[in-house]
Parts: sequence; C-alpha cells; structure tokens
Amino acid sequence: MKVFRTSALIAAALAAALTLSACSSDSETASETMTEETSVGTIVDVASADASFSTLVAAVTAADLVETLSGTGPFTVFAPTDAAFAALPPGVLDALLLPENKALLAQILTYHVVSGMVMAADVTDGDVATVEGQTIKLSTADGVTVNGATVVVADVEASNGVIHAIDAVILPPGVDVAALIKK
Repeated sequence: MKVFRTSALIAAALAAALTLSACSSDSETASETMTEETSVGTIVDVASADASFSTLVAAVTAADLVETLSGTGPFTVFAPTDAAFAALPPGVLDALLLPENKALLAQILTYHVVSGMVMAADVTDGDVATVEGQTIKLSTADGVTVNGATVVVADVEASNGVIHAIDAVILPPGVDVAALIKK
C-alpha cells in the first residue's frame, strides 16, 4: 500500500508539473505575442508615421542618418516639426538637402540628439552634450525648451528612445545657414 501511495503521489506531482509548465509556456508565448503586437518602431519609424515630421525624415535620409537613428540607442531626439523647418530663411532647407551639404546637414541634425532616453518630466536645467559633440541648453522655466526652442509635443516613445517635437531648428554654434543661400 505504501508503494502504491508513493507512486500515486509521484504521478500526481509529475502531472501537476507538466500542467504548470504547459500553462507557463502558453502564458509566455501569449506575453511575447502581446509585446510584439504592442511594440513601437524605432525613432525613424515613429517619425516616418507622423506627417508633422516629413521634412525631418527627408533630412535624416539625405544626411544618411537613418541607420544610426534606427540603431540600438537609446536616443532622445529634439525633433523640429515641418513648421520649424519652414521657418528657416527661404532657400536654406533646399540648400541643406543638396548632396554637397550632407556633412553640414548631419552636423545640424545630430545637434538635436542626446544619448540616453530622457522623458520631459526628467529634464533638468543646464547644458547637455549632444551626439554632434557640442552642448544644448535645456530649460524648464516655461515648459521644456532647448536653446530657446519650445517642446510642443513631449514623450513620443520609440523602441530605441524618445522624441520631443520642437518648434524651431536649433543650430550648433558657428553654423551660419544663411551663408548657404549666398553661394
């Protein structure tokens, strides 16, 4: 009788273990599927899906930065909207998109990117190094501003970082885009 009880207990334990592992496997698969279905794309994917960033996407493409901004990151991008690009002096955007100005365009665009994922609530006042190599000045006095440009839409999450839409194109110190149209 003792052998029968022990065998029955072992069989019950094995059945329970198999049942639990089957449930766990189904649960993990469902969880993985849900994560895949709800995941967002990269910074470039998210910007490409938003009509207010069409000029930015064209500029990122012209500067050969698509692969970089689709990389692992994380990145925080202070992304000028189409209206911000339209506010540049007439002819500047067209000049920046020319192949001979690719390096300058890349410099300007990388000046809008900070390493790491910084949500708007985590922004603190001060200078922050950009991917371009120089610093930008962040302020929280009247909402979040970057070198005086206002964040108009904050915390647009991507799989490799976050986008904050800004209302102006910010320029690295020493860059004179007006000189482009004088050529």
